[in-house]
Amino acid sequence: MASSTNTGRRIMLLTGASRGIGHATVKRFSAAGWRVITASRHPFPENCPWEMGPEDHLQVDLANPDDTLRAVEETKRRLEAEGGVLHALVNNAGISPKGPGGRRLNALETSFEDWRHVFQVNFFAPIMLARGLRDELTRARGAVVNVTSIAGSRVHPFAGAAYATSKAALAALTREMAADFGPLGVRVNAISPGEIDTSILSPGTEKLVREQIPMHRLGTPDEVAKAIYFLVTDASSYVNGAELHINGGQHV
Repeated sequence: MASSTNTGRRIMLLTGASRGIGHATVKRFSAAGWRVITASRHPFPENCPWEMGPEDHLQVDLANPDDTLRAVEETKRRLEAEGGVLHALVNNAGISPKGPGGRRLNALETSFEDWRHVFQVNFFAPIMLARGLRDELTRARGAVVNVTSIAGSRVHPFAGAAYATSKAALAALTREMAADFGPLGVRVNAISPGEIDTSILSPGTEKLVREQIPMHRLGTPDEVAKAIYFLVTDASSYVNGAELHINGGQHV
């Protein structure tokens, strides 16, 4: 169980920790001695796969602006005993609605409700969290990492239009945040994963890997987690406003 006292440990808030990239990120940072506060729609799991307690989990619906603001206040309260500092915010949560049979939803058939839902989670929640925790990040001279996607820069065979455009907007937001948070001593960068070996891969991925990725393999969640670790530690102390592509060369 993580202590609620001021231990001097670095602290990270991570959204979307239940699987894939988020899951690997928690494990990597926990192994390095960080306190990781996870945020997701689900309650704290009894069979948590890493060493943490319910006080290090925040149940929040990022699709709900009011609940997101509530989570900001709850995070502030939890950080008070640690000096009111937050060393890293990783905006990893993302949703990508599908059509029947897992088919991608294009711009003509995506409903307005789906557009709004996707943008609230993928775009608005990251800036709401960063702005709400601005003071805590500033005290720590911390870092923000937004998780974008290769789908944000091209029409993707599996990712839908709402997801892709929300990730493109998040990449642009990263640049704006880097300019605005930089004077506060807070760096803001993005990682743009390609085809990563997680549970959300679509049928046909093998063909894409064979034909479009020079390395001829999927990336692993831990390879993405290592990039996040780089961007929030002193190894990247002069990196600000960058979008790091983690895709085996798929973008070339």
